[in-house]
Amino acid sequence: MLAAKLTSQLPLDTLRRIHHGTSYRCLYTLSNAFLHTEGGRTRDASLLSDSSALRRGFYSQSAFRPTFRLRDTQQYGRRSISLSAATIVNSAPRPIQPYLRLMRLDKPIGTWLLYLPCAWSIALAADPGHLPHLGILTLFGTGALLMRGAGCTINDMWDKDFDKKVSRTATRPIASGEISQRQALVFLGGQLSLALCVLLCLNYYSIALGAASLSLVISYPLMKRITYWPQFVLGLTFNWGALLGWSAVKGFCDWSVCLPLYFSGVMWTLIYDTIYAHQDKDDDVKIGVKSTALRFQEQTKPWLSGFTVAMLSGLVVAGVNAEQTLPYYAVLSTVAVHLTHQIYTLDIHKPEDCWKKFVSNRNLGLLLFLGIVAGNLWKERRENLLQNEEEVR
Repeated sequence: MLAAKLTSQLPLDTLRRIHHGTSYRCLYTLSNAFLHTEGGRTRDASLLSDSSALRRGFYSQSAFRPTFRLRDTQQYGRRSISLSAATIVNSAPRPIQPYLRLMRLDKPIGTWLLYLPCAWSIALAADPGHLPHLGILTLFGTGALLMRGAGCTINDMWDKDFDKKVSRTATRPIASGEISQRQALVFLGGQLSLALCVLLCLNYYSIALGAASLSLVISYPLMKRITYWPQFVLGLTFNWGALLGWSAVKGFCDWSVCLPLYFSGVMWTLIYDTIYAHQDKDDDVKIGVKSTALRFQEQTKPWLSGFTVAMLSGLVVAGVNAEQTLPYYAVLSTVAVHLTHQIYTLDIHKPEDCWKKFVSNRNLGLLLFLGIVAGNLWKERRENLLQNEEEVR
C-alpha cells in the first residue's frame, strides 16, 4: 500500500533510477520522506513529487539519517555506531542543545585552532628526551574548549543583528531567538568561571599572563566594525597559548622562544582566517563589516604567501632558540609544502573550497606538534652520541 502511494507520486526519471538500481536504502529513504511529509504532502501542502526533495533523499543521505547511524554488516554480523561532534550535540537533551551550539561544540575546528599553539609551546618546553606533560596538555585542552565557547558566546552577543542578515549565521541560537541575551550572559558567566578554575590550577606567573588575554577575548568581535584587519586581532587572541603553555611548564617565559612562536601563530591565523572570511565576503559587504578578505580581494594569494614566509621564519627562529633537532626541521619542510599547496590551489570564489582549506589547518597544526615532540626526543639521542664521542676521546 505504502509502495503504491509512493510510486504514484514519483516522477518518471526517479522510477527509472529505482528500477535500475533498487536497494533497501533507497526504499528506506523514500518511505521516511513520505512519512515525514504527513501523508505525502509537505507542510506547505505541495506534493512530495518535487524532484529537489527527492534528490536530497537520494544523494545527501543526511536529511533523514538518524542521529546515531547503525550499519548492519552482513559479512561479519556486527553493528557500528558513527559518532561526530554534531551527532553528540543533536543527541543531547533538547533544552541544552542551543547552548552547546552557542559554544560551537558541534564545530570543534575552532577549539583545535585555539588549542594547538598551546600544545606547541608545552611540547617545546619539555625537558630534552621527554614527552610533553600530559596533565598540562589535558588542562589546556579543557581551557581551550571553555574559552573558545566563551569567545563564541561573546561574538554572538555582539553580532546578533549582523548574524540575522547572513544565511550561514541566521540560525545561530541568539540570532534565531532560541537564547535571549540575558540567558547568554548567564551562560557566559558560567563558562568564564569554569575557565578561571582551570587557570587557577597553574602557577602565579601563568595566572597573571592568562588573565591579561581577557581584554582581547572581549574586544575582538568589535574589530570587524573598525578595521579591515580583525583577523590580526584574532591572531593575537587565539595564539596567547604560545606564551601561556611555556610558562605553565617552566614558571616563566623564555621570550627568545615564545615570541617567535607567538608571532608565527599570529601569521598562521591570518592565513587560515582570511581563507575562512572569503566564504562571507558578499554578505559582509551588504551588512557593512570588514575583513582581510575584503582588504586583499584578488591579491589574497600574494598576501597569504607573505604570511607563510613570516610564519615559517618565526618557527625556524623558535626552533633554533629551543635547540630543536632534525625531525623538527623535517616536519617544518612538510608544513611549508602543505601551506604552499593550500594557497596555490585555493579558489577564493568557492566557499566550499575555502572551508576545505580552512579545516585542513588542524592537520597542519597537529603535524607541527608531532614534529616538536619528535625533535625533543631526538635531543637525548644527540646528547648521548656527543657524550659517547667524548668518552672515546
